[in-house]
Amino acid sequence: MSRVKIKDKTFETSISETEIKQRIREVAARINKDMAGKNPLFLSVLNGAFIFTADLLREITVPCEVSFVKLASYQGITSTGKVHEVLGINEDLTGRSVVIVEDIVDTGRTMKQMIESLGTRNLGSVDICALFVKPDKLEEPLDIKYSCFSIPNEFIVGYGLDYDQQGRNLKDIYTLVEE
Repeated sequence: MSRVKIKDKTFETSISETEIKQRIREVAARINKDMAGKNPLFLSVLNGAFIFTADLLREITVPCEVSFVKLASYQGITSTGKVHEVLGINEDLTGRSVVIVEDIVDTGRTMKQMIESLGTRNLGSVDICALFVKPDKLEEPLDIKYSCFSIPNEFIVGYGLDYDQQGRNLKDIYTLVEE
């Protein structure tokens, strides 16, 4: 296992890029089957999901579109508990099949708020696709149809996820080491 230091924290490799990409291929195959004939809109949540979204879409074989929304709820390694929409949705979503692409679902507050705001737009359907889910931290009842990994309630960086805006460029996932 390798270690990296980001600012004042040390992180250790926990999930390899190879394993991540394999799981993404498996989830994409399920989405391709479920979304056949639907032309889904993949709605990627920035900043964390941009790498996941790019790799996921390279595995999607059905006609589709992608758009981005930017939400913020973290400061450092702690959630503020408040979700702020920084960049909104401009597309007409009437009757569309929407797949929200999120890097990590922990408490579920961000997803709950996003689904509630999408609920006013007459969608055909909405599904959640998360790279990581922390089931032990989930506070909101969510139907996460597509998930690559269920992980313990530990702080992770890499593959788009950050610690205070650093570490998104790491190819593997690294877990915070308590020192």
